[in-house]
Amino acid sequence: MEVILLLIYSFFVWLIFFKFKWLPWNFVSQVVVVSLPIFAMTALILVLNVVAPSSSDVRAINYVVQVVPRVTGRVIEVPVEANRPVRKGEVLFRIDPVPYQQQLAALEAKLPELSAKVDSADAYQRELGEQLRGARATREALAVRLQLAERRQRQTGELASSGAGSRFDHEQAQTEAASLRSDLVSTTAQMAQVQQKLSAQTRDGELSEVAQAQAGMVQLQAQIVEARWQLEQTVVRAPADGSVINLQLREGSYAASLPLTPVMTFVEREQWILAMFSQNELGNVAPGNEAEIALKVYPNRIIKCRVDSVVWASGTGQLPISGMIPQTGTSPLPPGRIAVRLRPDGRDRDVFIAMGAQGQGAIYTEHGKLIHIVRRVILRVGSKLDWLVLKLH
Repeated sequence: MEVILLLIYSFFVWLIFFKFKWLPWNFVSQVVVVSLPIFAMTALILVLNVVAPSSSDVRAINYVVQVVPRVTGRVIEVPVEANRPVRKGEVLFRIDPVPYQQQLAALEAKLPELSAKVDSADAYQRELGEQLRGARATREALAVRLQLAERRQRQTGELASSGAGSRFDHEQAQTEAASLRSDLVSTTAQMAQVQQKLSAQTRDGELSEVAQAQAGMVQLQAQIVEARWQLEQTVVRAPADGSVINLQLREGSYAASLPLTPVMTFVEREQWILAMFSQNELGNVAPGNEAEIALKVYPNRIIKCRVDSVVWASGTGQLPISGMIPQTGTSPLPPGRIAVRLRPDGRDRDVFIAMGAQGQGAIYTEHGKLIHIVRRVILRVGSKLDWLVLKLH
């Protein structure tokens, strides 16, 4: 663009000073003619870098997921192909489920036995409760009868001592009172025994046998849930839309649940288009600004974008966490740049951009719109140069 402007300027200089000779071509005019484009182009570029900043480092970044199985086993099926589109939820590979099916079946077979133990413990607790209530009722009834027997004993004793009653009736009342005392003592002992059995309770009022049986049931159910989860994990599915790269997994391979040994690399379709700018270029950049990028994989094509956000962070501002004092001054830090995230917009919203594609781009702010055309022309001229393959072999 600068060359085009210089050629246009040179054409007008030729017309004014040489073709029509409207002005004399002397030392003063020569200085003005030479100085004017230098100052004008310098001012134009400086203003353009603020109102329409450009970047020579635009890159496409994808999320990469290292696929590690959650369970261990022999691979029995790998239905996907490398470098082919995969939808979210599609099967990537399957691990032999037989060992996990057997483990689940063995755990589920224990359910009836533990359920019977829980029912038996509940029934035993209810039985003890009934025994305690029955013993308490019997004790209360015996206490009432004992009171009546002791009263009758006193009355028959008074009658027998005064000669108004039979001695036999008094002795019979004494025998009945003694028998009731013996029954009351026996019932009290029985009730104490039941209470002692019931005293071994948890805070929830359950017998220890019941609590143990229920705890065993809960533990077994948790093991069954884990076994079912492990059985489900024998089928590994795609975490998102994308493709599998570097697929070396084959049927018969042994897949281990180790974080450091992924079995395949999955590249998600979601991308970040990042343009790197100097820190003093972003004063007027705001989300929603129009942007354009030209990638080397698409020579002579301008991809329309919008500014999604400015990543207000730089690696040069990060200090590592350690016990050492950060050293400064020993070596200069590289100049920190700020990344701006761009999103393809309009008809280029769904354009395919290869992971790792690089190129150049520009952002058009809300200021200086009259000179944005200069940046647009520069970007388009640069995109045409991407047709050139500059190598000697």
